[in-house]
Amino acid sequence: MPSNLPDVVLWSIPAFVLLTVLEMVSYRLHPDDDAAGYEAKDAATSISMGLGSLFFDVLWKIPVVAIYAAVYELTPLRVPVLWWTIPLMLLAQDFFYYWSHRGHHVIRILWACHVVHHSSRKFNLSTALRQPWTGFTSWPFYLPVIACGVHPAALAFCSSVNLVYQFWIHTERIDRLPRPFEFVLNTPSHHRVHHASQGGYLDRNFGGILIVWDRLFRSFAAETERPVYGLTKNIRTYNPLRVATHEYVAIARDVRAASTWHERAGRLFRGPGWEPRPDGPGSSGDTPAPGRPATAERAA
Repeated sequence: MPSNLPDVVLWSIPAFVLLTVLEMVSYRLHPDDDAAGYEAKDAATSISMGLGSLFFDVLWKIPVVAIYAAVYELTPLRVPVLWWTIPLMLLAQDFFYYWSHRGHHVIRILWACHVVHHSSRKFNLSTALRQPWTGFTSWPFYLPVIACGVHPAALAFCSSVNLVYQFWIHTERIDRLPRPFEFVLNTPSHHRVHHASQGGYLDRNFGGILIVWDRLFRSFAAETERPVYGLTKNIRTYNPLRVATHEYVAIARDVRAASTWHERAGRLFRGPGWEPRPDGPGSSGDTPAPGRPATAERAA
């Protein structure tokens, strides 16, 4: 990484620990209700997923860095790392993060990675640590940034800033912020909607730092009713390995049971709730699972 770009995640770890402890203490001193706060097994699973992701991310980064480096060497463009280019790179990274995040909600094989982050029925700062162990699915979305001449290390820095920013928005202890902030930034209120499992909240508010992308591309929903967190079909396990792999197992089962190549492709690349339309007179095309939107099924 260029010498003038710090390791944002490393420097933020003490703040992560301190803020999480403070939030835990706040729930001890001022309990909310049974749906809020911390549950020991759930928090332990989230922390375990976070620690595991640090190990697996090192493995996945090896081929990704090689691909990025090759693309960077092939492009004639170069974006220098200067005080005025860093905000532009952050803006570009956040834009492509929006599309990566949205893609991970509407394409099932990508959702199998991202579902880990949504698998907790709690919403607190420890939930931010519940990260996937198969985080190799996002890199294609950022190839345009590298092709435009952004150094892979500069992109890594921007991604780290985006990740660190999103830590503090995983809380119910912060209500709505003043309107200008709520209009431009991703806030705890907006992110509570994103983690909710109600039909009107599903697949909304994909932004990382900025919420303006959701407003522009019509995926925004304001927080109105109290969110119910988790999946539309929750998993009942605290085993980190099962949390990390349960949707891949479900995909393998569905692909194995599929009767046509069209259905096999749909099980991989259509929405998480996609079902083939039953054969019969007058039937054509595909249909979502009965009684739920096409992208609403969120677990095996």
